[in-house]
Amino acid sequence: MIPLMDHWWAWGIAAVVLFILEVLAPGYILLGFGVGAACVAGLLLLDVGPWLTQSVPMMLISFAGLSLLAWLVMRRIFGKKGGSVKTFDHDINDG
Repeated sequence: MIPLMDHWWAWGIAAVVLFILEVLAPGYILLGFGVGAACVAGLLLLDVGPWLTQSVPMMLISFAGLSLLAWLVMRRIFGKKGGSVKTFDHDINDG
């Protein structure tokens, strides 16, 4: 059986696929998952933290946490601008 730390390439491929899907369906949703997968791949490649390679659930929890963190950071940086929607309180025919 292959040790879990040798699966960095699978996480890397998943990150590339998610990045490509983000280009096809923009919205910064899949980009967060792609960044999370790339971070897990990097952690596995660098063998940082033996807790990550203990089990598949630990890798998935790390992926979920890193994806959420990446999404929150991107939401903060690229988020909606306040007041970008114009609303009207009166009708043009009101005189």
